[in-house]
Amino acid sequence: MVTSGSIELQTRGHADMHDVTSQVRDQVHASGIRSGLVTLFTCSSTSAITTIEFEPGALDDLRRALDEIAPPDREYKHNLRWHDGNGHSHLRAALLGPSLTVPILDGELALGTWQQILFADFDVRPRNRRLVVQIVGEV
Repeated sequence: MVTSGSIELQTRGHADMHDVTSQVRDQVHASGIRSGLVTLFTCSSTSAITTIEFEPGALDDLRRALDEIAPPDREYKHNLRWHDGNGHSHLRAALLGPSLTVPILDGELALGTWQQILFADFDVRPRNRRLVVQIVGEV
């Protein structure tokens, strides 16, 4: 069985981070799938999905690490071509990735105790974002 859905988010950009675990869990429960996989995909080249302990310290540490790896004030060829100032956003999104797959065991997400699903928007302005949620498995 395969079911598809989505999660709609309004973001502020600039490494705005959202815990989407409960929305994903709700869709898994509604699907009736007991054993399978749920895949999330962000339809954007300036946002990403990963897991983290969703608490202020860990989120600040992630932001700081990304600032060190891809600082917003560096010269990016993307910015020279498009003049949109979001070259660093594309790099950050590429480093973390646009998708995540989580196993479903006994109808529940197989996440660790302190592991939540993180959506991060790295663009330089607010956006309306859509995450595709696809659930595959057996009822």
